[in-house]
Amino acid sequence: MTPTSLIDVDVVRHPTARHIRLSLDPASGRAKLILPRRAALKSALAWAEGKAGWLAAQRESLPRPQPFVPGMTLTVADQSLTIVWTPGSSRRVVVEGDALRLSGPIETLPRRVDAWLKRTALDRLTTETHEFAALAGVAVAKVAIGDARSRWGSCASSGVIRYSWRLILAPGWVRRATVAHEVAHRVHMNHGAAFHTLVADLLGTDPTPARHWLRTNGTALHWLGRSS
Repeated sequence: MTPTSLIDVDVVRHPTARHIRLSLDPASGRAKLILPRRAALKSALAWAEGKAGWLAAQRESLPRPQPFVPGMTLTVADQSLTIVWTPGSSRRVVVEGDALRLSGPIETLPRRVDAWLKRTALDRLTTETHEFAALAGVAVAKVAIGDARSRWGSCASSGVIRYSWRLILAPGWVRRATVAHEVAHRVHMNHGAAFHTLVADLLGTDPTPARHWLRTNGTALHWLGRSS
Protein backbone atom coordinates (compact mmCIF):
# COMPACT_ATOMS: atom_id res chain seq x y z
CA MET A 1 0.00 0.00 0.00
CA THR A 2 1.48 3.34 -1.01
CA PRO A 3 1.77 6.06 1.68
CA THR A 4 -0.58 8.48 -0.14
CA SER A 5 -3.22 5.97 -1.22
CA LEU A 6 -6.47 5.23 0.55
CA ILE A 7 -6.73 1.81 -1.11
CA ASP A 8 -4.46 -1.21 -0.91
CA VAL A 9 -2.70 -1.17 -4.27
CA ASP A 10 0.76 -1.91 -5.67
CA VAL A 11 2.02 0.83 -7.98
CA VAL A 12 4.07 -0.30 -10.98
CA ARG A 13 5.58 2.02 -13.56
CA HIS A 14 5.80 0.15 -16.85
CA PRO A 15 8.10 1.43 -19.61
CA THR A 16 5.69 0.53 -22.44
CA ALA A 17 2.39 1.40 -20.75
CA ARG A 18 0.41 4.12 -22.54
CA HIS A 19 -2.54 4.35 -20.17
CA ILE A 20 -3.22 4.00 -16.47
CA ARG A 21 -4.62 0.54 -15.73
CA LEU A 22 -5.96 -1.09 -12.58
CA SER A 23 -6.06 -4.87 -12.24
CA LEU A 24 -6.60 -7.49 -9.56
CA ASP A 25 -4.52 -10.65 -9.32
CA PRO A 26 -7.04 -13.47 -8.75
CA ALA A 27 -4.38 -15.72 -7.25
CA SER A 28 -3.32 -13.29 -4.51
CA GLY A 29 -6.11 -10.74 -4.28
CA ARG A 30 -3.56 -7.95 -4.72
CA ALA A 31 -4.52 -4.86 -6.73
CA LYS A 32 -1.99 -3.43 -9.16
CA LEU A 33 -1.98 0.09 -10.58
CA ILE A 34 0.10 0.21 -13.75
CA LEU A 35 1.34 3.63 -14.84
CA PRO A 36 3.21 4.98 -17.85
CA ARG A 37 6.72 5.97 -16.88
CA ARG A 38 5.99 9.71 -16.62
CA ALA A 39 2.39 9.65 -15.41
CA ALA A 40 1.62 11.77 -12.34
CA LEU A 41 1.31 9.50 -9.31
CA LYS A 42 -1.08 11.71 -7.32
CA SER A 43 -3.73 11.89 -10.03
CA ALA A 44 -3.33 8.19 -10.82
CA LEU A 45 -3.95 7.27 -7.19
CA ALA A 46 -6.98 9.52 -7.09
CA TRP A 47 -8.35 7.77 -10.17
CA ALA A 48 -7.70 4.35 -8.59
CA GLU A 49 -9.45 5.38 -5.37
CA GLY A 50 -12.51 6.14 -7.47
CA LYS A 51 -12.47 2.46 -8.45
CA ALA A 52 -12.64 1.27 -4.83
CA GLY A 53 -16.13 -0.11 -5.33
CA TRP A 54 -15.05 -2.07 -8.37
CA LEU A 55 -12.07 -3.50 -6.46
CA ALA A 56 -14.27 -4.53 -3.56
CA ALA A 57 -16.67 -6.31 -5.91
CA GLN A 58 -13.80 -8.08 -7.66
CA ARG A 59 -12.32 -9.24 -4.35
CA GLU A 60 -15.72 -10.46 -3.18
CA SER A 61 -15.91 -12.74 -6.22
CA LEU A 62 -12.55 -14.40 -5.44
CA PRO A 63 -12.40 -17.88 -3.87
CA ARG A 64 -12.37 -17.92 -0.08
CA PRO A 65 -9.14 -18.84 1.76
CA GLN A 66 -9.13 -22.47 2.87
CA PRO A 67 -6.58 -23.07 5.65
CA PHE A 68 -5.38 -26.60 6.33
CA VAL A 69 -7.46 -27.80 9.29
CA PRO A 70 -8.64 -31.16 10.66
CA GLY A 71 -11.58 -32.46 8.65
CA MET A 72 -10.55 -30.71 5.45
CA THR A 73 -10.49 -32.94 2.36
CA LEU A 74 -7.85 -32.46 -0.30
CA THR A 75 -7.35 -34.16 -3.64
CA VAL A 76 -3.66 -35.05 -3.84
CA ALA A 77 -2.37 -36.76 -6.99
CA ASP A 78 -5.95 -37.86 -7.74
CA GLN A 79 -6.44 -39.32 -4.24
CA SER A 80 -9.04 -37.82 -1.91
CA LEU A 81 -7.50 -37.39 1.54
CA THR A 82 -9.10 -36.03 4.69
CA ILE A 83 -6.85 -34.37 7.26
CA VAL A 84 -7.17 -36.27 10.55
CA TRP A 85 -5.45 -34.98 13.69
CA THR A 86 -5.19 -36.98 16.91
CA PRO A 87 -3.46 -36.07 20.18
CA GLY A 88 0.09 -37.36 20.42
CA SER A 89 3.72 -36.44 20.11
CA SER A 90 4.55 -37.70 16.60
CA ARG A 91 5.09 -34.98 14.02
CA ARG A 92 5.01 -37.33 11.04
CA VAL A 93 2.40 -36.95 8.31
CA VAL A 94 1.25 -40.31 6.96
CA VAL A 95 -1.35 -41.52 4.49
CA GLU A 96 -3.60 -44.27 5.81
CA GLY A 97 -6.33 -45.21 3.38
CA ASP A 98 -8.25 -42.02 2.63
CA ALA A 99 -6.83 -40.19 5.66
CA LEU A 100 -3.87 -37.84 5.96
CA ARG A 101 -2.98 -38.51 9.59
CA LEU A 102 -0.84 -36.49 11.95
CA SER A 103 -0.60 -35.60 15.63
CA GLY A 104 1.88 -33.33 17.36
CA PRO A 105 1.12 -29.67 18.18
CA ILE A 106 -2.17 -28.64 16.56
CA GLU A 107 -0.84 -25.14 15.93
CA THR A 108 1.85 -26.53 13.60
CA LEU A 109 -0.59 -28.67 11.61
CA PRO A 110 -0.96 -26.21 8.69
CA ARG A 111 2.81 -25.87 8.28
CA ARG A 112 3.38 -29.62 8.38
CA VAL A 113 0.61 -30.37 5.88
CA ASP A 114 2.05 -27.68 3.62
CA ALA A 115 5.54 -29.19 3.85
CA TRP A 116 4.21 -32.70 3.17
CA LEU A 117 2.34 -31.51 0.08
CA LYS A 118 5.46 -29.81 -1.26
CA ARG A 119 7.58 -32.95 -0.73
CA THR A 120 4.93 -35.05 -2.43
CA ALA A 121 4.72 -32.60 -5.32
CA LEU A 122 8.49 -32.52 -5.82
CA ASP A 123 8.74 -36.32 -5.81
CA ARG A 124 5.90 -36.78 -8.30
CA LEU A 125 6.93 -33.94 -10.60
CA THR A 126 10.56 -35.08 -10.61
CA THR A 127 9.55 -38.60 -11.63
CA GLU A 128 7.23 -37.40 -14.38
CA THR A 129 9.72 -34.84 -15.67
CA HIS A 130 12.40 -37.47 -16.16
CA GLU A 131 9.83 -39.77 -17.75
CA PHE A 132 8.95 -37.18 -20.39
CA ALA A 133 12.57 -36.11 -20.77
CA ALA A 134 13.50 -39.69 -21.68
CA LEU A 135 10.75 -39.73 -24.31
CA ALA A 136 12.00 -36.43 -25.73
CA GLY A 137 15.65 -37.52 -25.61
CA VAL A 138 16.73 -34.53 -23.56
CA ALA A 139 18.41 -33.94 -20.22
CA VAL A 140 16.99 -31.98 -17.32
CA ALA A 141 19.52 -30.40 -14.98
CA LYS A 142 17.22 -30.02 -11.99
CA VAL A 143 13.56 -30.11 -11.01
CA ALA A 144 12.42 -27.57 -8.44
CA ILE A 145 9.15 -26.30 -7.02
CA GLY A 146 7.89 -22.90 -5.97
CA ASP A 147 4.61 -21.08 -5.47
CA ALA A 148 4.48 -18.67 -8.39
CA ARG A 149 1.12 -16.96 -8.84
CA SER A 150 1.44 -16.20 -12.55
CA ARG A 151 2.68 -19.46 -14.06
CA TRP A 152 2.45 -23.19 -13.42
CA GLY A 153 5.87 -24.07 -14.77
CA SER A 154 8.99 -22.64 -16.32
CA CYS A 155 12.00 -24.02 -18.13
CA ALA A 156 15.34 -22.21 -18.08
CA SER A 157 17.95 -22.50 -20.81
CA SER A 158 20.21 -24.05 -18.17
CA GLY A 159 17.94 -27.11 -18.09
CA VAL A 160 16.31 -26.31 -14.75
CA ILE A 161 12.55 -26.85 -14.74
CA ARG A 162 10.47 -25.30 -11.98
CA TYR A 163 6.82 -25.99 -11.19
CA SER A 164 4.16 -24.67 -8.88
CA TRP A 165 3.84 -27.24 -6.11
CA ARG A 166 0.07 -26.72 -6.29
CA LEU A 167 -0.04 -28.88 -9.41
CA ILE A 168 -0.18 -31.86 -7.03
CA LEU A 169 -3.68 -30.63 -6.12
CA ALA A 170 -4.81 -30.60 -9.77
CA PRO A 171 -6.01 -33.67 -11.67
CA GLY A 172 -3.17 -35.91 -12.79
CA TRP A 173 -3.89 -35.38 -16.49
CA VAL A 174 -3.58 -31.64 -15.98
CA ARG A 175 -0.32 -31.98 -14.06
CA ARG A 176 1.18 -34.31 -16.67
CA ALA A 177 0.22 -31.95 -19.50
CA THR A 178 2.09 -29.17 -17.70
CA VAL A 179 5.14 -31.40 -17.30
CA ALA A 180 5.08 -32.33 -20.99
CA HIS A 181 4.84 -28.61 -21.83
CA GLU A 182 7.93 -27.71 -19.82
CA VAL A 183 9.97 -30.69 -21.03
CA ALA A 184 9.15 -29.74 -24.62
CA HIS A 185 10.85 -26.41 -23.94
CA ARG A 186 14.11 -28.33 -23.60
CA VAL A 187 13.80 -28.82 -27.38
CA HIS A 188 11.97 -25.66 -28.42
CA MET A 189 12.40 -22.51 -26.31
CA ASN A 190 9.35 -20.94 -27.92
CA HIS A 191 5.66 -21.63 -28.49
CA GLY A 192 5.80 -22.31 -32.21
CA ALA A 193 4.00 -25.02 -34.13
CA ALA A 194 6.81 -27.55 -33.65
CA PHE A 195 6.70 -27.00 -29.90
CA HIS A 196 2.96 -27.65 -29.67
CA THR A 197 3.30 -30.76 -31.84
CA LEU A 198 5.99 -32.11 -29.53
CA VAL A 199 3.89 -31.48 -26.41
CA ALA A 200 1.00 -33.46 -27.92
CA ASP A 201 3.36 -36.25 -29.00
CA LEU A 202 4.92 -36.54 -25.54
CA LEU A 203 1.57 -36.45 -23.82
CA GLY A 204 -0.12 -38.77 -26.30
CA THR A 205 -3.17 -36.52 -26.47
CA ASP A 206 -4.28 -32.94 -27.01
CA PRO A 207 -3.06 -30.75 -24.10
CA THR A 208 -5.68 -28.05 -24.77
CA PRO A 209 -8.22 -29.38 -22.20
CA ALA A 210 -5.52 -29.24 -19.51
CA ARG A 211 -4.76 -25.61 -20.29
CA HIS A 212 -8.47 -24.85 -20.20
CA TRP A 213 -8.82 -26.59 -16.82
CA LEU A 214 -6.07 -24.46 -15.31
CA ARG A 215 -7.56 -21.25 -16.70
CA THR A 216 -10.95 -22.16 -15.26
CA ASN A 217 -10.00 -23.82 -11.96
CA GLY A 218 -6.39 -22.91 -11.25
CA THR A 219 -7.14 -19.76 -9.26
CA ALA A 220 -8.90 -21.77 -6.55
CA LEU A 221 -5.75 -23.87 -5.99
CA HIS A 222 -3.86 -20.75 -4.89
CA TRP A 223 -6.29 -20.22 -2.02
CA LEU A 224 -5.81 -23.68 -0.51
CA GLY A 225 -3.76 -23.55 2.66
CA ARG A 226 -4.24 -19.79 3.06
CA SER A 227 -5.79 -18.30 6.16
CA SER A 228 -6.31 -14.86 4.65
